[in-house]
Amino acid sequence: METFESLVRAEFAPKNTFLNTASSGLLPARTVTALQQAALIRAEGRPLDPLFEDVEAARAAFARLAGVPVTRVAAGASVSTHSGLVAASLPPGAEVLTAEDDFTSVVNPFHTRGDLKVRIVPLERLADSVRPGTALVAVSAAQSADGRIADLPALREAAKAHGARTYVDFSQAAGWLPVDAESYDYTVSTTFKWLLGPHGAAFLAVPEDFGDLKPVLAGWVAGEIPWDSCYGPVAELAHSARRFDVSPALFTYTGTRHSLELLEELGVDAVRTHDLALADRFRAGLAGLGHEPLPAPGSPIVSVPGLGGHQPELSAAGIEVSNRAGNLRASFHLYNTAADVDRILDALSV
Repeated sequence: METFESLVRAEFAPKNTFLNTASSGLLPARTVTALQQAALIRAEGRPLDPLFEDVEAARAAFARLAGVPVTRVAAGASVSTHSGLVAASLPPGAEVLTAEDDFTSVVNPFHTRGDLKVRIVPLERLADSVRPGTALVAVSAAQSADGRIADLPALREAAKAHGARTYVDFSQAAGWLPVDAESYDYTVSTTFKWLLGPHGAAFLAVPEDFGDLKPVLAGWVAGEIPWDSCYGPVAELAHSARRFDVSPALFTYTGTRHSLELLEELGVDAVRTHDLALADRFRAGLAGLGHEPLPAPGSPIVSVPGLGGHQPELSAAGIEVSNRAGNLRASFHLYNTAADVDRILDALSV
């Protein structure tokens, strides 16, 4: 019987100490194999049907992860594309509430509209800042820069009280934190970080009634029968959230399917327990070295002020982290071990 540890070790064999999942996750062995096989399909001129089937299998896997019917999940290429879709569907003058210094792909499409009222507040004041007339609250579930987790239950209640919609980006959370897309109007996540997929795929979960979204990006894949929608205007949009699809990067979705299946086998709760234990070990070790990370309880992302400048030398020593505005950002995921934590602590103690 495979255990969490044996399954992880069978899928990952990093050649360094990789503590940078918040930038991009490692690919499991099964995903690498699937990508190679997908490339051969193209190289050998075989029908692409299996790759399109992988798109639907990946969509279904994400729907299970998010806790919503597959008919409510749209497949796209990036968070910014989905943010742009939501932004384009708002009426002129609508107020959008966002968190200070949230990730650009989440918030920038609302600014570029030019005719929306975008209000920015500190993350800890987000729920309290929802007011009558707020049309939408857009926020990352976990902040990219420092790992802080938004108070989503409070935000959900505040939005409900004032009739505002919610748009939550789970890109830094899906894979280790339960998504619960049912609790929000729109949820989005890219797949190349904690979901361990290749670059170029992102999913958007929408309400049953589509939440007033307009399919402004609809192409042939958004038709109810895609292969009958290749020429001229789409006569019949998909009856599901697939009406919001953009043409999929087939190789990427093939890889994503297999990465999501691995996470299902492991279980998000088990991944979360593993990840947070390592992050807490790192925080305790930092305290012993006289360093205080930014507060982000319950997050596997640890950001340490003043240490970002060590990133190049750590990388040269085979330890991969990020430098974010002078802060050292380390992020711990299922393929990391206590030995990885100890190695970076030893390097920082020199």
